[in-house]
Amino acid sequence: MDGEGGDGLRDYHGKRDFGRTGEPAGREARGAGGPTGEGGAPRFVVQIHDASTLHFDFRLQVADVLRSWSVPKGPSANPSDKRLAVPTEDHPLEYEEFEGVIPAGEYGGGTVIVWDHGTYEPLSHDRRGRPVDFAESLAHGHARFRLHGAKLRGEYALTRFRGGPDGGAGADAAWLLVKTAGGGRGHGTPDPRRARSARTGRTLARVAAEEGEE
Repeated sequence: MDGEGGDGLRDYHGKRDFGRTGEPAGREARGAGGPTGEGGAPRFVVQIHDASTLHFDFRLQVADVLRSWSVPKGPSANPSDKRLAVPTEDHPLEYEEFEGVIPAGEYGGGTVIVWDHGTYEPLSHDRRGRPVDFAESLAHGHARFRLHGAKLRGEYALTRFRGGPDGGAGADAAWLLVKTAGGGRGHGTPDPRRARSARTGRTLARVAAEEGEE
């Protein structure tokens, strides 16, 4: 039940043939630790994935995995936009740097670019204003955080509206990703076909062409 409760990287490994895909195998989750951003802040990454359907993947570091959601329309800087976010399997922290082409026939086959990445601050509190562990807030179905990315900045919230904490990524679980009114404005959701990587400046088409020549 990686997508909702965290179960290491079992599902991630089970869906991939690392002899064919260039995606990082990572390591089995150890429950804590792993690389963090400047000042020990946890990391986040947003990737654009041109698979069977073109979508954005939104990933937040929780302990030593990237909790992941598929966001069809991508994150928005407009607080009035409520973006559907469907949980997927946990990914290894090394996936933050992955950009390339997943071979046809493999799980998620298609081109991936890193649209944005950076760090985030957990902001979840209980009713008395006391900080709540971020993994716990996700388990309860509502988590607030502030993004510090190259493109996305300000306060966001993830709220589960369908499926319980034991529902798993494949049990019709669904969340909403919303920019809260209290955060500063950043870039809006780009045209994914024209968007450029925050790592290399490449578009999906450029990555596909360059890797196709190799």
